[in-house]
Amino acid sequence: MSADSGRPSHLGLHHAAVFVVDLAAARRFWVDLLGYAVEWEPDADNVYLTSGSDNVALHRRPAGALPETQRLDHLGIICRDPAQVDAWHGWLGRHGIELLTAPRPHRDGAYSFYCRDPDGMRIQFIHHPPIAPALNRLAEETSS
Repeated sequence: MSADSGRPSHLGLHHAAVFVVDLAAARRFWVDLLGYAVEWEPDADNVYLTSGSDNVALHRRPAGALPETQRLDHLGIICRDPAQVDAWHGWLGRHGIELLTAPRPHRDGAYSFYCRDPDGMRIQFIHHPPIAPALNRLAEETSS
């Protein structure tokens, strides 16, 4: 990232908030299958999750809200390496999650696959070489 005099720095995108129809099913997907921990559950319509280095907020879609409220193409879960991407593909497939693609390399050197969460949102499991070293260091620091 080029330096721009006066522009503040930031730590990157590590928070996403999404509307879900079935909060219990979404919670099972994120907590039981993906291993996220509940950080805060202020009420029956909201749950905040973390993997330790990010934050995902699940909000029950308000009654009467149109499905078009969600405008995301997909969310990405970063993996340490391509083998971890393959491991997630196998794990989710064995647990009945809809897999949209097989793991594959991309032109930019990334390696990923897509699946759907219980609400039909696309989730990408991706190894992205330009950011993997920094995230691997962060994971090692937080696990010590």
